[in-house]
Amino acid sequence: MLNPLMPMIRTELGLRYTEAGVVISAFAVTNGISQLPSGWLADRFGARLMVVISVSGVAVAGLLIGLSTSYLTLIVFLVLTAILGGGYHPASASAISTMVSPERRGRALGLHLIGGSSTFWVIPLVAAPIAATFGWRGPYVILTIPVIVLGIVLYYLIGRRQRIALSKPELFSQRIPPTPGRIQWRVLLPFLVLSVGTGMIIQSIGAYYSLFAVDQLKVPEATAAALMAITPAVGALAAPFGGYLSDRFGGVRVIIIASLLAAPLLYALSLVSNVTSFVALLLFIGGVTMTRMPTSEAFIVSNIPEKRRSTILGIYFFAGAEMAGLMTPLVGHLIDRLGFGTVFTVAAVSQAIVAAICSVFLWRTRTSVANSTSD
Repeated sequence: MLNPLMPMIRTELGLRYTEAGVVISAFAVTNGISQLPSGWLADRFGARLMVVISVSGVAVAGLLIGLSTSYLTLIVFLVLTAILGGGYHPASASAISTMVSPERRGRALGLHLIGGSSTFWVIPLVAAPIAATFGWRGPYVILTIPVIVLGIVLYYLIGRRQRIALSKPELFSQRIPPTPGRIQWRVLLPFLVLSVGTGMIIQSIGAYYSLFAVDQLKVPEATAAALMAITPAVGALAAPFGGYLSDRFGGVRVIIIASLLAAPLLYALSLVSNVTSFVALLLFIGGVTMTRMPTSEAFIVSNIPEKRRSTILGIYFFAGAEMAGLMTPLVGHLIDRLGFGTVFTVAAVSQAIVAAICSVFLWRTRTSVANSTSD
């Protein structure tokens, strides 16, 4: 909800691009850091507690954001939101992975992402008219209250499912997949670098889409907020399709193709001169982003022992959020000095370099490990 409402927040608080980037970064950096202890806590105390804390806790903190009255209090409550929400992704991805067979993990994680991605396109569409009527604080106050209730409901639903699993283990025993005995770091590390690097560049640039629409394309602020629903809306199709491709052709192939496609799409942003072409690019970028996410999660859990999944996933989500969060203010500073077009071009070149180097290294390492295993 933060990115779509940023033009309104920027106008009321009188922020420059750099200061707007700090607001976004405050959430992203803290959210990244919180993934580390949250992943370990999920392995230690179970997914139920972490999921509920994340859902209801984020809603309570979001309500406080809506009550904030200054730049400083806004940042403080965003940081609180990020801390409370840090446990959801490591816990939920790990829990899902234990309940499906290895050959269907990508699709299962992709289906899970439909819900997550849907919030990113539904919320802007709902928040835009509310913000147009009540100001940018209105969506935070109105939309977070039902989520608090949802967190409580989830707590009891997850507990009920756990009790069924304990009382009737035969229903679940055949669905629990085998886990690897050790981590294949030679393949996992370059995969993580490629996935995190691509996500970092796309997310740090994406933080300024709404401001680009308002300042360069002269789109009204409420309309710009609604446009931010486009990229995550693609996830309803791209996430399960990406998961299917991962199951069918392997995570390495899919992540290489997605990362290579990201470079020309980012460069095309520098050539945008109207809303129609901007919308088309958001659709394609959303497809690449949402294909990458289930592919990465499925590949990681398939190469991690079950007892360490949440911890390693926490490290993965930490790296992605942290790098993007640290890059966002820098991108804002460069936009202040160089303009959108130049920054989009630099991002495209950087993505092409990262994708080319990591893809070659990853493919060679993957082939080497496969050959040594067959021998």
